[in-house]
Amino acid sequence: MSRIGVIGYGFQVRRILKILQEQDENCQITAIADLRSEAIKQELVAEGADVSGIRFYDNADELLQTPDDYDGICIGTRCSQHTPMAIKVMAAGLPLYLEKPVSTTMEDLVKLRDAYQQSSSPVVVSFPLRVTHHVNLVKEIIDSGKIGTVEHVQAVNNVAYGGVYYHYWYRDERETQGLFLQKATHDFDYINSILGARPMKVCAMTSKQIFTGNKPAGLKCKDCSDQDICPESPQNLRKSGETPFGEYCCFAVDTGNEDSGSALVQYESGMHVSYSQNFFVKKKAGTRGARFMGYKGTVEFDWATDQVKVYMHNTPRVETYSIDSAATASGHGGGDSTLMENFRMIMKDRSTASVAPLEAGLESALMCLKAKESAQTGSFRDIVWPDA
Repeated sequence: MSRIGVIGYGFQVRRILKILQEQDENCQITAIADLRSEAIKQELVAEGADVSGIRFYDNADELLQTPDDYDGICIGTRCSQHTPMAIKVMAAGLPLYLEKPVSTTMEDLVKLRDAYQQSSSPVVVSFPLRVTHHVNLVKEIIDSGKIGTVEHVQAVNNVAYGGVYYHYWYRDERETQGLFLQKATHDFDYINSILGARPMKVCAMTSKQIFTGNKPAGLKCKDCSDQDICPESPQNLRKSGETPFGEYCCFAVDTGNEDSGSALVQYESGMHVSYSQNFFVKKKAGTRGARFMGYKGTVEFDWATDQVKVYMHNTPRVETYSIDSAATASGHGGGDSTLMENFRMIMKDRSTASVAPLEAGLESALMCLKAKESAQTGSFRDIVWPDA
């Protein structure tokens, strides 16, 4: 049996642990540390879960007092606590599943890197996109030389469920530190994984055009006099076939986060990637994927359509590959299942290589923090560590 300790029993970690236990019923949660530990216990009981084998703690220090009781630890706290909790786990030398972003400030990122260099903990970062069937196929096509050397990339993420970043606790920019860290960290990572090249420089820009307003701070939709006419109110979202993601007014003065962002990233060969994300599109306007262009051809994919296409530049041929939807059902294009399988094997054998190592999480977070700096200063930023 694999014994799992959980630090921060949030929505995402609950979801991935369900996937893990579906893969292997012998993977058991044996401890949960959370500020809401008693409430979580009651929620689980109400859901019919057997909590007799789970110890509940109010903080991570109590949980980690007996590290030999665990085969692995999953961290699902809010973002600002990812680094301090990960450092505690790595000090205990335990296998770790860490939600992204791995850090939200440069100070934390340096601390995490240094702690990792001194630790024996194998780490799996929540980067499921890099191990999806879509990315694996694109990488296979590029590595075959079919399209030639990749000389330009255009990537996009139009988020059709962007309301979660303005209605829910994610609206607190002090917690998220902006949406490069929340979303682009995934996209930068899968691009890095496909290219196998080092990013050198970034220039970025953000804007906030939609989710602004003068409604009072802390206003909830249910208390708003405009809820009948507001297109973002829960009842009107439901009428249009959408799911409300939170209870707060997205047009209040305390609504944080940009609602669009773009970045140009230069790589060591001199080629560059253009990336753009926005958070106010709806329904079928949502898309996420990229085009990788070489001299001989172009390969593109889109998670929204589950398709990969190859356009040959010197022939009229277009090849289309469809990814079976059954293979993507577990979430994030099927990548969550692959991450959980990898973490399960690491808990059994620590010599198993991580498919989403902390080095990737550190590099992606560094890129995001430098992109944020660039947007704030209006200048190009070298993607280097501050103590390099």
